[in-house]
Amino acid sequence: MKRQLLCAICVLLLAGCATRGAGLSTESNIQRPVSELPATSERQAGAKIHVDLGTAYFKAGRFGVALDEARVAQAFDPEYAPVYHLFGQIYMYLDDKVAARQNFEKASALAPGDPEINNTYGWFLCASGEERAGLERLATVVRNPYYRTPTRPFTNAGLCYLRLNEDEAAERQFQLAVQADPSNTLALYQLASLAYKRGAYDIANGHLQTLQQQAAPTAESLLLGTRIARKLGNRENEASFATQLRSRFPTSKEYETYSKEQSR
Repeated sequence: MKRQLLCAICVLLLAGCATRGAGLSTESNIQRPVSELPATSERQAGAKIHVDLGTAYFKAGRFGVALDEARVAQAFDPEYAPVYHLFGQIYMYLDDKVAARQNFEKASALAPGDPEINNTYGWFLCASGEERAGLERLATVVRNPYYRTPTRPFTNAGLCYLRLNEDEAAERQFQLAVQADPSNTLALYQLASLAYKRGAYDIANGHLQTLQQQAAPTAESLLLGTRIARKLGNRENEASFATQLRSRFPTSKEYETYSKEQSR
């Protein structure tokens, strides 16, 4: 689940809720993503080509090849910020937190206002137990008019607030994430889960129905479905969710949890 949340956020995701960080929120630090800018030299052009290749390999899960491409890119231009952003992402997924942090810091130093870097680094900080620092960085991303996918930092901020047990703040961020992108399935699931947690079962059911229209069910969403249906007294829906959970994910911890709940 931890790895799924990391994936969802980085390739996946605050406005007005975090404290403004010194040096992070000034207009001078708002810039376009460096990766979207044209190369300014032959060296940078070579670095950009290999960063793009490395990013594609990274997304395909071929981390070793992605690292090779990042190293080639670094050799072309050691001052190209996206090189270190790519290194940071790879090391984050390899669970090398020291190397990931070093590279995110280097990327941030070279391009302090880059929203792509700040989004990924912000989530890394949240996942590393530095939630407030992460939220500060994520706040700069949604204030950046050049960032085209604000649903990502909103979602990341929501997950960060969940780690702090600040459910109301988390719910606001997930709502903003869905407003920015109605097909954001991670945010929809979290909205359903939070509504269920606070006893708003009809609202939770509405979010879950929207989620079902957007994506194939997961073990997590099916287990939540059984719980919501049970609270609403809808035995037919509960049985349907349970059947899908058993047939699709018979060895999952969610099905084991459902079976235990039934035996109580």
